[in-house]
This record gives sequence, structure tokens and C-alpha cells, in this order.
Amino acid sequence: MTSNGESGNGASASGDGDPSDLTLSILGVRTVPGDVPGEMTVVLNTTRGEITTHLRPCEGRTGCVIFLGGAGGGVRGPANEVYERIGEELVTAGVTSLRVEYREPGEFEECVVDALAGASFLKGIGATEAVVVGHSFGGAVAIKAGELNELISAVVAMSSQRFGTQTVEQLGKPLLLIHGSNDDILDQAASQDIFERAGDPKRLEILEGAGHGLRETADEVHDLLHDFITDAVGVPQPDP
Repeated sequence: MTSNGESGNGASASGDGDPSDLTLSILGVRTVPGDVPGEMTVVLNTTRGEITTHLRPCEGRTGCVIFLGGAGGGVRGPANEVYERIGEELVTAGVTSLRVEYREPGEFEECVVDALAGASFLKGIGATEAVVVGHSFGGAVAIKAGELNELISAVVAMSSQRFGTQTVEQLGKPLLLIHGSNDDILDQAASQDIFERAGDPKRLEILEGAGHGLRETADEVHDLLHDFITDAVGVPQPDP
């Protein structure tokens, strides 16, 4: 996977079949050094405004993961900033990661567009498949983006809200739901309801003692994400 870091390729993110207008075109790309070693900040200039993303590339590989935050934005992730922590390990497994900052945090349709733009950018630099991972509000954004985009081959929704998942039965892709048993912001019943409505393949993990941010079970969340992502889009590792 390569990127020249200078200009876009006219790729678009489109929500075919969705009643809302989720169309966006990437007009150009600007790359600057990132704040995290091994990452670069990639700003997508689009027809709906600039989208800031954080790219950790794995050269020569085509599997990717897109990380999404909650309604307040933020791209370091729950479970003790698991998105940022897991990136380097995923490169070792042959996976490029992209953390996407929302233009308008909390605006569901616009955040779906941002996720789709991230997928479109990755496709433009050589990606062939991607997992999308979202937390809280972002869990529903991830599910909707997975329904709408062919590059996305699997979805993870952590501590997810129900709103935005009304058509989850249309996903038709592997779905992992993770929720804390002590979540006092979005009850675990939300993920249980999504699980019941989703088609196979699907998996629900209720983590005992964990709250909404999943800090209490950060290591378990890390392992669940690592295994799911690498199984879906990683490079098979040789047996020891």
C-alpha cells in the first residue's frame, strides 16, 4: 500500500441504496508528520470539507482497519486508548490502520460520510478489504458504513448505541459486538438487541465488570480486536 501524500484520485464515498445523500468526493490529500511515531496525519480535502485522519501504513499489504470514535469525537479509542496502542502490532500482522476524526461529531449521517471517505481513501492507495471499528455512537456509524461500502468486509461495534442500526440485518458481513456489563451510559441491552437483529456471522461479547469506556477490561478488548482484525484482513502468520 502506497500514498504519494500530494493529491487525491477523485475517489468518492457513496451510500447507494440509502435514502439520505451520503455522496462525497475527495479532491485532494495533504500529508504531514503525525504526533505518534510511525503514523502520518492525512487531511482529506473533500466536497463536504476537510477530514483529518491518522494513517499507520503497512507497505506492500492491502488489508486495513478504520477506527472511529464516539459522539464527542476522539480517535485514540476506548479501553485505555486501544486504537493508538494496537496500531503498531497490526502493522506486524500486515494491516494498515486509519483513525478518522469526524468533521461534525455527533451528526450521524455526516460521520457515516467521514467513515466512507476513509474507506474511499484507503481504496485509492491500494486497499482491497477493511475492517471498520467504532465505539459508542461510532459503533452504529461503523455498522452503517459496513452496510454501504464494499471495501468493508467486517465490522466491530463496541458499547454501541441502537440509533443508526435499524437496518443491521442488511450488513451481511462478520460482526463483532463488545459491551461492558456495567455500562451505565448505553446498557448492554443495546448490543444484545443489535445482535438479535443482525444476520450471521455474528458474535456478542459481554465483558463482566466493564463500563462504557471498557477500561476495566482493556487487555481483553485489545485481544478481541487484534484477533478479529487479523483474522479478517491480516496476513496469515507461519506456525511457530
